[in-house]
Amino acid sequence: MAATLLGIPAIPSSDTHLEAPESRGPSRREGAGTDGLAVADLDRTSRLRAMHTGELGSVHSWELVTAVDGPGTRMTVFLSGCPLQCLYCHNPDTMQMRNGEPVLAEEVLHRVRRYQGVFRATRGGITLSGGEVLMQPAFAARILRGAKEMGVHTCLDTSGYLGANATEQLLDDTDLILLDVKSGDPDTYRAVTGRELEPTLAFGRRIAERGLTGHAPEMWIRFVLVPGYTDDPANVDLVADYVRSLNDLRPNAVTRVEVLPFHQMGRDKWSATGREYLLGDVQPPTPALVERVREQFRARGLTTY
Repeated sequence: MAATLLGIPAIPSSDTHLEAPESRGPSRREGAGTDGLAVADLDRTSRLRAMHTGELGSVHSWELVTAVDGPGTRMTVFLSGCPLQCLYCHNPDTMQMRNGEPVLAEEVLHRVRRYQGVFRATRGGITLSGGEVLMQPAFAARILRGAKEMGVHTCLDTSGYLGANATEQLLDDTDLILLDVKSGDPDTYRAVTGRELEPTLAFGRRIAERGLTGHAPEMWIRFVLVPGYTDDPANVDLVADYVRSLNDLRPNAVTRVEVLPFHQMGRDKWSATGREYLLGDVQPPTPALVERVREQFRARGLTTY
């Protein structure tokens, strides 16, 4: 684990919208957490045990950004590993857990402590993203629990595909969920991700229904608009109807919808990781198309950006 892990730079002076992390991550030099545990001292069996308990995780990179990945200034930690194979993924280098660096949960929390003042001043906090965070639920749970104990706002960015991995305690410690609903049509979802849609839908319903009897994280829905893939009006209607159904289950279960236009920013990463990129000829959606899709959500009474 690196002594420079999450060595955070100056806060950006203006709002930044980044959908992909920069290549800032742990260095190869490993150190010790505040509890004395050192990654370098662990053999393979001990590392596996530490990952099982959540003391150790695989981290790809990090960002400190404003107005991205939740409210305020946020420390976004990108975990490695993802079960989806999204054709338009802008972080293909996070798909394999082995491509990350071993990081102690306590070291992440140590960095959170350093920036408590910044988070309080900006109403920000920590966001766990990926990859898919719920590939490492025990590690995520430790970080979220520790952050909540400090009074820091917590956010989970997830596809929901592994929502069954989220324990009740993990959800208790989560203030906001960014749920990526990549398609409303099961065939389209399978075509763009290689997986099934239903686990995502079930996770969203679980969060909405949870609020009927106790704490439920706020939900923001994210929908990536990819021309020729996810832009069909019928597909968008299915996503919008699903989101509205969550608010029918519990008023204000979803407080925000973000339509994210497809871009080519991650294209070079595909070749760098030896993967075939199939969307090289796909152009970003026009402003008119983006507005049409946003209006489809707004027509259901959803606050949409």
